[in-house]
Amino acid sequence: MDARETWIAEWRAALERGGAVDAPDADELEGHLRDQIAELETAGLTGEEAFQIAVGRLGKVDQLTAEYAREHGDRMWKQLITPVTVERGRHSILTMLGFAALAAAIMLAARLGAGTSDSEVFLFNEPISSWFVRDLGLFVLPVLAAYFAMLRRVPWRRVLVLAGVVAVLALAANLFPFEPGSASDQLIWIHLPVALWFVVGIAYAGRETLSSSRRMDVIRFSGEWAIYYALIALGGFVLLILTVLVLAPISSELIDELVIWALPAGAAGAVVVAAWLVEAKKSIVENLAPVLTAIFTPLFAAMLIIATVAYSTTSLVSNFDRDLLAVFDILLLVVLGLVVYGISARPATSGAGVMDVIRLVAVVAAIALDILVLIAMFGRVGDLGFTVNRAAALGLNLVLLVNLVGTAWFTGRLLAGRDRPVHLERWQTGYLPVFLAWVLVVILVLPPVFGFA
Repeated sequence: MDARETWIAEWRAALERGGAVDAPDADELEGHLRDQIAELETAGLTGEEAFQIAVGRLGKVDQLTAEYAREHGDRMWKQLITPVTVERGRHSILTMLGFAALAAAIMLAARLGAGTSDSEVFLFNEPISSWFVRDLGLFVLPVLAAYFAMLRRVPWRRVLVLAGVVAVLALAANLFPFEPGSASDQLIWIHLPVALWFVVGIAYAGRETLSSSRRMDVIRFSGEWAIYYALIALGGFVLLILTVLVLAPISSELIDELVIWALPAGAAGAVVVAAWLVEAKKSIVENLAPVLTAIFTPLFAAMLIIATVAYSTTSLVSNFDRDLLAVFDILLLVVLGLVVYGISARPATSGAGVMDVIRLVAVVAAIALDILVLIAMFGRVGDLGFTVNRAAALGLNLVLLVNLVGTAWFTGRLLAGRDRPVHLERWQTGYLPVFLAWVLVVILVLPPVFGFA
């Protein structure tokens, strides 16, 4: 496929994702676009110039979909209601419900086996074994990975490799001889879901794990899944509150049982339901997610600038404690997530714009803040020595720093007109294995190196 056909295919895909334009409409509009391109090329323009001008004449994608939405508003409502599935199979909803029920059942079985009277860990004021909290990701995320492996028809050899990875992670998390509540224990329960999410991403990518565009699809899926899961959680919370109010006059014990058992099961099943919604209704959230990214990226950029200036001009940088360092690490990860998701949402053929400037400002401020964090970390290591927590935090910040510097470099070249957006995307997708490698090091290597402290 030549470059022109690629541009037209991307333009049409963006058009159809809007939901207001069906296939016959898209065929007609694509025909007009091709006529315009041919006319402009006859006049002596290059293929790229002809495409850009033809798109401008025909109308921007968002303008076209908005116009069709006004004329055919019923289509959008039908899209919201009618079940749409990835494989268009007759039993796709039943399959999703089956996997969601499996996740909920595993969660309930684990909850049943985790009850204990002498545990220092509590779930809704009920004592529970510490392994239940540590293994929460193992109860749900492998089920989600299996769901996508089935949908994508992942070869059995790759499925067995993924199952082996999950088994190794599960054995390490539960057989390492660390004390419950120790630093190693806490690092594993924080990083284990991240490692398992990479397993989900590999299953989601199917047979194209090495493809940069497919890895970017995984990034898009992750952001959209988070939005859907948050919406489901919000609705579930409202439902739970109303149920509690309705049952309160009947029995307080019934309410306690409902919270203890229904909430974990619902949270587990919602993981699969949210993933299905991303695939089935992705055009809805694809219109929403870039808007949220555009709103919050400038706000986080401003916060990063204020924090960097405040901490670099005062003596507070020397007073960073472990909790504050953790807060800044979370902040850096959130900002990186916003930047990466903003990159994933931009059209491949669009030039540099205002949002790219804002992203560069956010990234540069994040680099400055990360350097301050690293200075504080090296100071604590020099004074107090290495611990498993400090090693994990130091490694994470170094991994983040390299990624942020590369992101700033490619974004700067994009703004200067010396590079294309695709190289920035490839930098991010190519860096994903680095994050995965570090997560695996934290789970499998650091605990034994530091004596499971």
